[in-house]
Amino acid sequence: MRLTAGARLGPYEILAPLGAGGMGDVYRARDTRLDRFVAVKVLSSHLPADPLALLAITAFMAVVALAAAYVPARRAARMDPLAALRHD
Repeated sequence: MRLTAGARLGPYEILAPLGAGGMGDVYRARDTRLDRFVAVKVLSSHLPADPLALLAITAFMAVVALAAAYVPARRAARMDPLAALRHD
């Protein structure tokens, strides 16, 4: 599923594509509830049919969430969450 600027996925407004790979596409988006920028990953349509791939994605997301929980709030406010995803 390719998204264009202005498309909405729930509370997320898509702003621009950031990258694409075997697992799916990543977009820069704005969370309209919290008024902040986020990265949104849209998984490829073939992945949900592959239980091993779905397990790997779930494990990766759990690790990211756990790591994010350990970043102190004042450091998190200064961090650019999309810096690692930029190709500039």
